[in-house]
Amino acid sequence: MTRTAESEDRKYRAPALEKGLDVLELLSTHGTPMTPSQMSGRLGRSVSELFRMIQVLEFRGYIEASAEGYSLTNRLFTLGMAQAPVKSLTETALPVMRDLAGATGQSCHLVVPSGDQIVVIARIESPGDLGYSVRVGYRRNLIEATSGLLFYGCASNAARQRLATLLEERFGQRKTAQFIALAEAAGACGHVERASDFVKGVTDLVAPIMGADGIIATLITPFIQQTPPTCDMPTCMDRLRDAAATISDETRTISQA
Repeated sequence: MTRTAESEDRKYRAPALEKGLDVLELLSTHGTPMTPSQMSGRLGRSVSELFRMIQVLEFRGYIEASAEGYSLTNRLFTLGMAQAPVKSLTETALPVMRDLAGATGQSCHLVVPSGDQIVVIARIESPGDLGYSVRVGYRRNLIEATSGLLFYGCASNAARQRLATLLEERFGQRKTAQFIALAEAAGACGHVERASDFVKGVTDLVAPIMGADGIIATLITPFIQQTPPTCDMPTCMDRLRDAAATISDETRTISQA
């Protein structure tokens, strides 16, 4: 259902709340700080309409100001992490992730989908002196993230259809079709090994964490070649897949209890 159709069907309205939610959703999808005038242009509302919303959101800690404009804080992420399913997944995964990092000498992180984005919800640093890791709360467009290939490729048919529609609305049919072709190949393989297009010298190793109805998360090792090597890449990939399978089994056991 489109937002216009929702507006026509719903019974109650809260204009002030909607303005605040519009600001949060815009900052979430934009990815970089925005000034009130930029928000005004994108949302089709006057700066004076948004001024009070911005002040309240800043006071409550949902957004913060910088020289470039306003951006989201981690407050919404913290609230989301308090949800039972996410909290349970994180608590289940962290001990396994610690063992994985210790065995491979590499960092690892746990990722879940959030609309048309991915978000990092947990990480374990490399046990060595040097390593590469991604901060908790980091977001990226799902269509551009290595994890995104598995979030589509290992999803149920219904979930694929919903995601394809969401991606086409934002990124267009051509880019979405290219992504789907790569994602289907990744899903058939059951894991992804791809050079990072974000950091040179890093290879993203990704394995799916499966729930009762399909993929629920991914486990990632951003592999860095070390001298002398503590663990070669094929061995690291095998251990990553074993760790993801362990988390999948434990998560399903908890959900069925």
